[in-house]
Amino acid sequence: MHQSPVIMRVRHFILLVLLAVITTQAQQLPNDQQQKLLNLTNQARTDQGLQPLHWDPSLAAAAQAHAQKMFDQRSLSHQLPGEPDLRARAAQAGAHFREVAENVAMGNGAEGVQKEWMNSPPHRANILDPKLTDIGIGVVEHAGYWYAVVDFDSAVQNMDSNQIEQKVAALVRDRGVDPSRPPDAARKDCAVEEGDVSGTHALFVMRWESSSLDRLPAPLEQRLATGRYKIASVGACGGQQAANQGFTTYRLAVLLY
Repeated sequence: MHQSPVIMRVRHFILLVLLAVITTQAQQLPNDQQQKLLNLTNQARTDQGLQPLHWDPSLAAAAQAHAQKMFDQRSLSHQLPGEPDLRARAAQAGAHFREVAENVAMGNGAEGVQKEWMNSPPHRANILDPKLTDIGIGVVEHAGYWYAVVDFDSAVQNMDSNQIEQKVAALVRDRGVDPSRPPDAARKDCAVEEGDVSGTHALFVMRWESSSLDRLPAPLEQRLATGRYKIASVGACGGQQAANQGFTTYRLAVLLY
């Protein structure tokens, strides 16, 4: 049966979309070589009572590009001629982190590469660093010989201002102070270096920048512990990523009344 050109174009478009989805999904998951090194790395960590590392496609993209350059230049290095350093490579690939590390090696398969790293104190330290949370792996194989790169980082979640404020407000609430005052006042003070420009006559203003939202600054903790304050305004200037460096920090202000 003859199909109209319109139907044929629609079917062709659907096939292209499905192919794009399948390709994207494949890029998000480790291949067989990467999975072997991932398993060996996480086994080494669990043997030491550490949490396994999570696969990060952004780190994997940076690691794979570097592994390819090492193969092309037949050289083992953390930075090859004309190439950005590790921090810039990871950031350009889309990673957000508070610290980043890298292992590179040439060896016979996954076991050979992993053995080299575990027998090298600096590389072993990266594999067993409890502060690192994510991993990406790149491998180029030639005649059974591997050019391998593993990039690690301590990941930072990329959040918008509302999400940042909610997380910090929960910490303030846990200290017995109500953070329900509108955030506009704190946002104004967040955007300046000193003083209280909000016009709300806050009794105390705390502004800071950090890559972690797990705890409040010590001076703010001390103020909250006095029991003098009843209500707070929590404001953020948003997450910030240092240009081409990947280091993500959050800038905040808390006003106490």
